[in-house]
Amino acid sequence: MRSHDTVICYGQAVLDLADELVDTYADVFSAPPWNEDEETIRQFGVRLRTDTRRAGFRTALAQSEAGIDGFATAWVTPPAFPANRAYGQVAAQLGRGGVKDLLTGALEIDELAVRPYARGRGTGRALLAEITADAPDQRAWLLTSRLATVTVATYRRLGWHEVAARPGTETGVIVFLSPEHPGR
Repeated sequence: MRSHDTVICYGQAVLDLADELVDTYADVFSAPPWNEDEETIRQFGVRLRTDTRRAGFRTALAQSEAGIDGFATAWVTPPAFPANRAYGQVAAQLGRGGVKDLLTGALEIDELAVRPYARGRGTGRALLAEITADAPDQRAWLLTSRLATVTVATYRRLGWHEVAARPGTETGVIVFLSPEHPGR
């Protein structure tokens, strides 16, 4: 049984909750296997303000009496595939054709954060369902670290499909397609 409500916010409306989102992000990503430091956590808040201006930006929130139990952020991946952050690793693994066919124009889940106390109660599943409900042509994707074995296992259990890296191009990230993605 869920003990939270899941809602979606579009665009900059979520900025009213920015401090709570940064707090949630810190609670999740300062722990292993992520071990993000204070500066990286602070940068998430800066990034959030920029990301809200991306095409198709949305945030799914799981809220309870305790506050924000978790959130997911997403946007539509632009035709000009970015090269910053982990995008270069993704492009290396999938190649230009794979990126174009599977990822550009699809909903990109950028962050999924569920507080430790809210795990094992369907929170992550609810957030992913909410944020991908209106994905373009049912196309959604995300990436995660190969080192995050519990996270990788969770995505697999939820029906997300790992995209195999081209031979010799495996990196530290895994690309997953949503259960309904036509390219899975």
